[in-house]
Amino acid sequence: MLASVGLYGVLTYLTTQRTGEIGLRMALGAERRQVLRLMLGDGMRPALYGLVLVLGLATSAGAVRLIQSMLYGTRPLDPRIFVTVAATLLAVAGLACLVPAWRASRIDPMQALRTE
Repeated sequence: MLASVGLYGVLTYLTTQRTGEIGLRMALGAERRQVLRLMLGDGMRPALYGLVLVLGLATSAGAVRLIQSMLYGTRPLDPRIFVTVAATLLAVAGLACLVPAWRASRIDPMQALRTE
């Protein structure tokens, strides 16, 4: 839960910082669909790298070995838990990018450019 909240906060902040860029892109003719795809891709990339690359899964597998004595009612390397956690983090990352990008794509491009 803590990782989900932290991931949501960081990705929301990064996406919100790009409101001016989104306004400029829309002023130059970008469609909302293109802006949303761009923001989702930029936000999901770090989350996917963290989960897919060796660092995320290998580190979590190593950490499970360290806390094995504190686990109750589950096996140490239960694949269902790893898949559930990975899917939850990806869903949170998607929402963390989608919500601010959707808000930013709905604002008037001239208003977004004036704030810069």
